[in-house]
Amino acid sequence: MHKHITIDSRVCHGQACFRGTRIPVYQIVRMMANGNSIDDLLREYPSLTRESILAGLDYAASLAEEQVTPLDAMALTG
Repeated sequence: MHKHITIDSRVCHGQACFRGTRIPVYQIVRMMANGNSIDDLLREYPSLTRESILAGLDYAASLAEEQVTPLDAMALTG
């Protein structure tokens, strides 16, 4: 995944981007959620590869997998 995704505070305000581009990962994930196919995205963004798009989806999945504690739950235990 890190072969395709970079996070650099000097690029796109530190958002995860595809290596060598200023294309944020969230943009591609959102486009796929809105019905774009990988082939659509490859035509729209020729600097991306199928591997990089799949790495972006894997990155998004790893973020969704992280445990998040809602603030209201913290108030009840704290």
